[in-house]
Amino acid sequence: MPTSRHSIIFTQAQRTVVVGLLPELANRLKLEEKNSRTISLTSKELDALREKAEAARPHAENGMIRNSLRHIVDAVTKAVEKSKGIGLIPASERLYQFKITLLESMPPIWRRIQVKNCTLDKLHEHIQTAMGWTNSHLHQFWIDGERYGDPELLECDEPGFDYIDSIVTKISEIVPQDGQRFQFTYEYDFGDGWRHAVLFEGCLRAEKGGRYPICVEGERACPPEDVGGVRGYAEYLAVLANPKHEQREEMLQWRGPFDAEKFDSEKATKMMRRGLPDWRQM
Repeated sequence: MPTSRHSIIFTQAQRTVVVGLLPELANRLKLEEKNSRTISLTSKELDALREKAEAARPHAENGMIRNSLRHIVDAVTKAVEKSKGIGLIPASERLYQFKITLLESMPPIWRRIQVKNCTLDKLHEHIQTAMGWTNSHLHQFWIDGERYGDPELLECDEPGFDYIDSIVTKISEIVPQDGQRFQFTYEYDFGDGWRHAVLFEGCLRAEKGGRYPICVEGERACPPEDVGGVRGYAEYLAVLANPKHEQREEMLQWRGPFDAEKFDSEKATKMMRRGLPDWRQM
């Protein structure tokens, strides 16, 4: 396995202090260059540098060296924490933040949610309730070219099609362990084809006493079920906006008044916590 390396920016004065702590790094520290420079260090070198810098700080000869040592400790600490990724937060306190955007919706229809680690099947439920869908159709995830879904549902719909079981696959298994942003696709209703970009934005630490899942924010109402996809939804809104349209009364009878701009994150959070009924028991 290749050695993991980390980049840190040091000024010339800081690099001079570093070489006093770890002389073996002298040939990489570019001491002859006056401006700040990016230095590449291994995890082992980071640990050694932080230990020596922390030990040297109380004995610094002057304030300038002391400030350099403080900066070195801070920079190395941040690099070490970044290298640990999501593992920096204990699993029991870890929140996964996602931004879900309905593709091709103009203006965009989106939600930002925070959830604990769970299966992709449970994430499907969180997306359904945060967006405002009713779980009336099939769904699937596309992640790194692989299809994930509920075997009991997809096998009935498309027998023999390759997929990975979303009932047992957890969020922690598909997001990058370094915590970097990562995007995949969630599709709902293969007829209307509601495709969503699901962006993993990173991990946060759950607040003490906080309740999750939560819909942090979002914009615009979820389109009605069976409206005909993005194109059908645009036509539906155009009909409602035209008092003289011959189909307007029919649309109002079908769905009633509809406000495309209306969205309430608190109501979405309540729906997320209430969850969806188990279709296996229906």
